[in-house]
Amino acid sequence: MAAVQVAGSLLGGQPPEAPRETPPEQSNGFRRLSARLRALRPDDSSSARTEIHLLFDQLISENYSESGGVAPQDVSALLIQACQLVPLNQNHLVSKVSQLIHHLLNTLQVIVDEQNLDFLLAYTISAIRQCSSWTHMKILQALAALVYCNGSKCQKYLPDLLGKTGLLLKLSDLAQSDAEVRRAAVHCMANLCLSVPGQPYLEESYQNICFQAFLTTLQSPKSSEMDDITFCLLLQSALKGIQSLLNGGKMKLTQTDELGALLAVLKKAMFHGLPGLNIEMPTVLYPTPLPQYDGRPPVKPQPLESSTSGPTMSKKKKHKVKQKKTQQGEEEEEEESSGEMEAASGTSTSRVNMGEGNTQCSSSQGNGAAQKEQVSSPFVPSSWKRVSSSESDYSDAEGGMQGKMRSYQAKVRQGALACFLSTVKSIEKRVLCGYWSAFVPDTPEVGSPQSLSLMTLILKDPSPKTRACALQVLSAILEGSKQFLSVAEDTNDHRRAFTPFSVMIASSIKELHRCLLLALVAESSSQTLTRIIKCLANLVSNAPYNRLKLSLLTKVWNQIKPYIRHKDVNVRVSSLTLLGAIVSTHAPLPEVQLLLQQPCSSGLSNSNSATPHLILPDWWKKTSGGSSLEEASVSSLKGSSEPCWLIRLCISIVVLPKEDSSSSSNAGSAAGSTYEPSPMRLEALQLLAHLARGYFPVAQLYLMELGEVICKCMEEADPSIQLHGAKLLEELGTGLIQQYKPDSTTAPDQRVPVFLVVMFWTMMLNGPLPRALQSSDHPTLQASACDALSSVLPEAFSSLPNDRQILCITMLLGLNDSKNRLVKAATSRALGVYVLFPCLRQDVIFVADTANAILMSLQDKSLNVRAKAAWSLGNLTDTLIVNMETPDPSFQEEFSGLLLLKMLRSAIEASKDKDKVKSNAVRALGNLLHFLQPCHIEKPRFAEIIEESIQALISTVLIEAAMKVRWNACYAMGNVFKNPALPLGTAPWTSQAYNALTSVVMSCKNFKVRIRSATALSVPGRREQYGSVEQYAQIWKALVTALQKSEDTTDFLEFKYCASLRTQICQALIHLLSLATASDLPCIKETLELNGDVVQPYILQFLKSGAEGDDSGAAQSPQERDRMVRTALKHISGVQALAGDTAKGAIMGYLEDILTVYGDSSGSQTVLFRLACQ
Repeated sequence: MAAVQVAGSLLGGQPPEAPRETPPEQSNGFRRLSARLRALRPDDSSSARTEIHLLFDQLISENYSESGGVAPQDVSALLIQACQLVPLNQNHLVSKVSQLIHHLLNTLQVIVDEQNLDFLLAYTISAIRQCSSWTHMKILQALAALVYCNGSKCQKYLPDLLGKTGLLLKLSDLAQSDAEVRRAAVHCMANLCLSVPGQPYLEESYQNICFQAFLTTLQSPKSSEMDDITFCLLLQSALKGIQSLLNGGKMKLTQTDELGALLAVLKKAMFHGLPGLNIEMPTVLYPTPLPQYDGRPPVKPQPLESSTSGPTMSKKKKHKVKQKKTQQGEEEEEEESSGEMEAASGTSTSRVNMGEGNTQCSSSQGNGAAQKEQVSSPFVPSSWKRVSSSESDYSDAEGGMQGKMRSYQAKVRQGALACFLSTVKSIEKRVLCGYWSAFVPDTPEVGSPQSLSLMTLILKDPSPKTRACALQVLSAILEGSKQFLSVAEDTNDHRRAFTPFSVMIASSIKELHRCLLLALVAESSSQTLTRIIKCLANLVSNAPYNRLKLSLLTKVWNQIKPYIRHKDVNVRVSSLTLLGAIVSTHAPLPEVQLLLQQPCSSGLSNSNSATPHLILPDWWKKTSGGSSLEEASVSSLKGSSEPCWLIRLCISIVVLPKEDSSSSSNAGSAAGSTYEPSPMRLEALQLLAHLARGYFPVAQLYLMELGEVICKCMEEADPSIQLHGAKLLEELGTGLIQQYKPDSTTAPDQRVPVFLVVMFWTMMLNGPLPRALQSSDHPTLQASACDALSSVLPEAFSSLPNDRQILCITMLLGLNDSKNRLVKAATSRALGVYVLFPCLRQDVIFVADTANAILMSLQDKSLNVRAKAAWSLGNLTDTLIVNMETPDPSFQEEFSGLLLLKMLRSAIEASKDKDKVKSNAVRALGNLLHFLQPCHIEKPRFAEIIEESIQALISTVLIEAAMKVRWNACYAMGNVFKNPALPLGTAPWTSQAYNALTSVVMSCKNFKVRIRSATALSVPGRREQYGSVEQYAQIWKALVTALQKSEDTTDFLEFKYCASLRTQICQALIHLLSLATASDLPCIKETLELNGDVVQPYILQFLKSGAEGDDSGAAQSPQERDRMVRTALKHISGVQALAGDTAKGAIMGYLEDILTVYGDSSGSQTVLFRLACQ
């Protein structure tokens, strides 16, 4: 009776609920009640049970939102005490304590610690086993709260919960009659699967058990005794569970049936409760390029008064409502409470008509009011308008229930889409592409309905949040799909008996464009509108427009332009992102070149309303027909002087004060700022950088104006604006360099004059660029400024004022000592660029200073810094070779031998580094060994370092490294062979070098490396450099074997290099013949006797390949190749053969036969050519 005595004063005449405490005492409510609970002792009397009931009720009804902070350990201690007071044979008390556990843990957001969790889990599991079934739902709710984010701490109880006879599996089974219990059990499993970063996850076996349970739940139909809302909650719990497994558990769906089954239930759940749809899906979706069965029954006319919708209003009334919304520019709220209760199903079923007739919205002609009417006409019919439920005719109670039902159904669709998004992110893109046709629309056949896809939700779902979720999933599918979509190809050939896969993909891409543009015009929620535009940007970034017919980008371009002036800043920013994607994709595209020449005023009217009216320019009417668009773009670039409206727009966004009309939503802008919000300005600067990269001929017209914009940006306080200004400067500088490259296609009279480039860079160097280079507080800006400085045109650098040249060099050499790795990497790269400048490369002091700076960076701990330094070292050694080939020997004489030794040692060490460093280190080694003069080689201190350098190259040629590394090593070996001062042929390393190259030419998997090794083997110009007769014979036999194996590869990508490889090997063989001595002839004869029939066709092809246009990669013309063979024949004929040796005659006969056959075939081709001309 202790419990009764302690609480006796409170029991007499007390109501079931204690009166609300006064506010000053509220903070102590939990402690007071907890103390009373701790004072109680286990007692089986009715009065004690009543006291515990009342105390539990008080704890549950306490207002914790206004009370002070409650420590998690106090909550855990209270729950332990509560469970100790309640024996398991008291069903009502067990139900109440379960309710208390669920309430406190959820309300106070408490995660129970492991020690207390152990007791509470044991208690709840025992309660489920021993208590009546009517208590199970409350107990399961408590269990769900306990295991939430505690899955890793429940390992001890997993067999009881998820084993073969586990409680959760039993209670979640389809045979469970109580729907609420089944839903609570699935919810428990979902919480058990929820992961916490840094903690271990469920074992794989338990993951699979849970996954199968969730999958079975999603596959099972709604039972007759289960109400709709409970079914929705059940589906939500199963979807959350699968999502947790995919996200936190990193579960891999490796089995096709497993993935297909999941995608099938997700597709069905995606459309759950969507008005007017009732689909039946197959159990498993399989990867296939063909559209898959969606199981929709035939469309039948149905009355609008269905079980899920109330009576509809008249068209006139709905039309007025929509007009009012459009005029006021109101937006839908994002919350489900408004989004899902907007319309009866009859009004939302056909939110947007997806038929072909709606394509006129983006390509209709006409102007003024007539055009306005034509553009908006597809969306005027009332069939897709959403109407507020308050304006409908059904009663408030009925409408409230239907609105609640639609809200739960929308949450199921959102959960399915969230789960689908996790699935997309957890599987490889190549696997996902197999299910493309199940979720991405294809152009429907004439008269057939649109297939159910993500676009169905985007266009028809009444909930803006669900539409946004569907757009997020579609964006994730499109992201990184460039390789898959690259096979798409438009064709007008309808005579084929089947539709090629490439045409199907092209059709799907066109349908995506059409549907997303429809959604763009129909959308009224700004947040969803932003998602649509971002999804379009993803599509544009991955679609192969160079293989598709013109006009797709034009439609997107014209339809997005009004949104640049939208009232919502996020819509404006995403519109600029989309324009950036258009000018970045496959640049330069003729269609985009033409779009950039549009009149400035075209389609840029303000877009404060949800559905802007587009103004299509006159030029579109004239050039909208087929290929004439491409011709018009070419002619417009040549002769049009129309300013580029997009560049003007971006400049105005960056530097001009914002307009009052677009200042209503200035997220991201500083208070009191006179400019556009920062995200807008950053996106505009990125767009200018895209234009400079892809369409420099357009951007170059604004070079000086863009220079002023850059100066203004780099003078601002915002580091992000400064950074993007520096990035734009780098792109402009790179564009100028590209124009002046030897292989540039830009005509000399179309280039920016050098004097203008000098003015541009003088403005930069006299402006804020030096200050940005010194801004040590912002290392990222410093690094970008270094990158920008490295993009100076070499021809312009030499014409800069002397003090500006010195400033650039001094800045870079000084910044190389920076402690920041980003800055040091950028500086190392910039020095590697400057050392190639013609006006600097013969300056011994500058080259030496640069070499010392680079060698210091090669010792850095950062791999990125070392990689940049190795690249610069390779460039510096290229400069040494160029200077060596000049008539003036002063550079070689003045360059320090000690510095050469340091460079060789550093390059040897770098050749042992990671592949990123190694590839350029071996390039530098080859150049340095090529540069060494006789005066260096004669010195004893160089002998050892030369040996080490060549051994480093040999080992790099042979190791299984990246192919770029081995290619560079073979190239470097060829450079070594070019130095006549090295003892090639007599040195001990000669045979090792040749053995490495011959091994590669015969067996390397990569044909480019084989080609480079064959090239290196044909470099030595004297017979003695090939070493002994045995060494020569080994090289000869290896080349013949390599020729025979020139088609042996398992990688079909290597086949395109077969012809180049054979050409290079034939060239090396002929080169060896032209140097052969009498001692070498027997070996050559023996090889030709064995393999002559195989070699002869290849040499004939070598002679003819140039005439036949074979892409063999050889630089010689057919005449030069013919001369090479004749030179070899002449050399063999001049060799003094040994007495009785028949090898000379056999080899000469072999070569003469080849020339005879080649001459006959060439003669017949010449005769045929002359006959054709006649």
